[in-house]
Amino acid sequence: MVLATDLDGTFLGGTAAARKTLYDWLRAHAPHTRLIFVTGRDPDFISALCANGDIPAPEYVIGDVGTTIARFSDGRVQPLDDLEAPIADAWRDHGETVRDRLRGISGLTLQTAPFRYRLSYEYGAGFDPDSLGVLHGLDVDILISHGCFVDILPKGVSKGPSLLRLIAHLGLPADKVLVAGDTLNDLSMFQTGLHGAVVGGAEAELLTATRGLPRARHCAEHGAGGIAEAIAAFSLHPNPPKVTS
Repeated sequence: MVLATDLDGTFLGGTAAARKTLYDWLRAHAPHTRLIFVTGRDPDFISALCANGDIPAPEYVIGDVGTTIARFSDGRVQPLDDLEAPIADAWRDHGETVRDRLRGISGLTLQTAPFRYRLSYEYGAGFDPDSLGVLHGLDVDILISHGCFVDILPKGVSKGPSLLRLIAHLGLPADKVLVAGDTLNDLSMFQTGLHGAVVGGAEAELLTATRGLPRARHCAEHGAGGIAEAIAAFSLHPNPPKVTS
């Protein structure tokens, strides 16, 4: 099977015991159980996260909310140029245009991560979502999530489509892939039709948006425990991880 998982609140969430159980299980069943990180985090964060070996290292990374598609090797995120080419082409010179149009909008602060083919902001008091109308006419998608984030992405690019592109490239069996997430920027993963774990404690907007999706399981357990719960519920492995409360 293949676990394609968000990080914050999902793979990195849940109790310490649940995380240890899932991580140990993944290591014990490698390479037949494969790991892909699908995250809004940037490559530098992922390299640092895996540096000390406490977190199982992925084989591949969908990063930057789907705008990075990469192999993870030798402790580094190594972009796959062929898979990223359509993303780079879709982004073109939008970065400077978006910065210019959003500069000075009340309550909106540009994040300091080293962006590649997207821009991400945090919002707070005084922010009006209608102010994003200044981006009208640009070929970009706007994603608001987690009650504090705004991502500006190339049109049609997000976690789900990029994951499908990687799965097709690797020739992985779709019926053996489990996606997992907890916020609205994970929605496109569940819309792929792959088996999905909406982990316990997920954002209310994600719960609402996935309620009618037949393969999106609303898990009782949080974070890593929810992932383990879904592996067993979907019978994705003959010996699923056993998390005890």
